[in-house]
Parts: sequence; structure tokens; C-alpha cells
Amino acid sequence: MPDTAAVKRIIEEHNANLEKWYAEGAIDQAAEVFSEDCWQMPPNNEPLVGREAYRAGWKQLVQWGQWNFSLDAQDVVVSGDIAVERGRYAVRFTAGPDAPETLPSHEDRGNYVVLWRRESDGAW
Repeated sequence: MPDTAAVKRIIEEHNANLEKWYAEGAIDQAAEVFSEDCWQMPPNNEPLVGREAYRAGWKQLVQWGQWNFSLDAQDVVVSGDIAVERGRYAVRFTAGPDAPETLPSHEDRGNYVVLWRRESDGAW
């Protein structure tokens, strides 16, 4: 059985990388954290289903402005090859000149849940 504290540290490392990559617009790197069959459910939009949908959706979003995330994994529960992360996020979006009027600069805070799966190579 995996050590919960060790899995939480791995998740926190992934989150730190994601924060950096979103800010840099490095979506190809960010996409590699997600499984081929991932789901990301952005508010007020259709889900991004699959890594390629995630990649395409976020490549468009980063062209429209600057994204700054803070991801705080508050709790991680591990059972075999599955881990559930519960956390709080803060995001600040600064719209660029090409952003649509429907996506103005904004800030948001809230809660999130991530289901992590240990892959066959042992990576989370």
C-alpha cells in the first residue's frame, strides 16, 4: 500500500509544476500530468475529455491572456492505485488583447477534487 504522505508530496510537486506551466503557457508540459482519458470540468463550459481535448482547450485559453493558479492540496486519501486529492484553488486571469469579450480579466477561488491513478510505470 502506498504511503499517503509520499503520494501527497508527489501530488504537490505536480501542482507546483502545473502552476508554473499555466503561468508560462506551457500547455504541452502541463498535459503530460494528465492521463489519456482525463476529464477536466471547467465552470460554465463543456468538459474537456481526454488529454488532447485538454491540450487543445488550454492552448486556446493561454493565447487569450495570462493564467496564474494557486493549488493547495489540503487532503489526500490513497487506496491501492487510486488517490483522491481535495484542495482549494485561487486563479487570476489577465485578459490579453485577443481575449473574447466573454472572457474578461477575473479572479476566482474555490474547491476542487482530483482523482489520481497510479500508472503501470508507478507514476502518479
